[in-house]
Amino acid sequence: MSTVDHSPDYSPRPGAAPVGRMLLAQTAFETKMLLRNGEQLLLTVVIPTVLLVLFSAVDIVAVDGPGKRVDFLAPGLLALAVMSTAFTGQAIATGFERRYGVLKRLGASPLPRWALLTAKTGCVLVTEALQVALLSVIALALGWSPQGNVLAVLALLVLGTAAFSGLGLLMAGTLKAEATLAAANLVFILLLLAGGVIVPLSKFPAAVQSVLELLPIAALSDGLRSVLQTGAGVPWADLGILGGWAVLGLAAAARFFRWE
Repeated sequence: MSTVDHSPDYSPRPGAAPVGRMLLAQTAFETKMLLRNGEQLLLTVVIPTVLLVLFSAVDIVAVDGPGKRVDFLAPGLLALAVMSTAFTGQAIATGFERRYGVLKRLGASPLPRWALLTAKTGCVLVTEALQVALLSVIALALGWSPQGNVLAVLALLVLGTAAFSGLGLLMAGTLKAEATLAAANLVFILLLLAGGVIVPLSKFPAAVQSVLELLPIAALSDGLRSVLQTGAGVPWADLGILGGWAVLGLAAAARFFRWE
């Protein structure tokens, strides 16, 4: 008489998990690491929030357009939040992961390299969603009156994220970690001052304006402001500039990114 063995099977099952599951796990891990990093939180959350509250409450810089100061400032600081996460924060974090061999080890794991970069992009999008929600709540409490097409705003945010992500990964994958840290912070400060985030581009000389308008932060700030502040239609020119930066940045990152 035969008997059935009901004991559990503990034999190993070699093989990688499905790519989708690995991608979700890596995205969650990247997001947790970012949210636990005090310096990253300062850059991505605290600085835009402080600037929004400070410049909305104090008449330091004359702003353009109708409505209150917060109506001008909120779109620009949403753009700054995208840049701080997709470009500055991602460049610095990825640069030091590359220096310490983290990327090399992950690249040798079953997780495909394209999935690792996709997970980093997913982490950026999750963080940006939290940033946009927080800044929007604060701006609304300060009297912000947004208007315009939500889909146009989403298109600007997505293309802006793609543009800054490409540039951030390009910097992290080609420069040394210390150089990336210095350059990313320097670019952050320069674009904060000269990208139309707080100081309107109309305050700059006309010859300089034509150059500054081509910067991704200026296109994102201007596009968000035209939709959210004045209720304009789809800002095709700004979307075109962001799309161009996205293509160039991502293509260059894919071509020149070094894993070691």
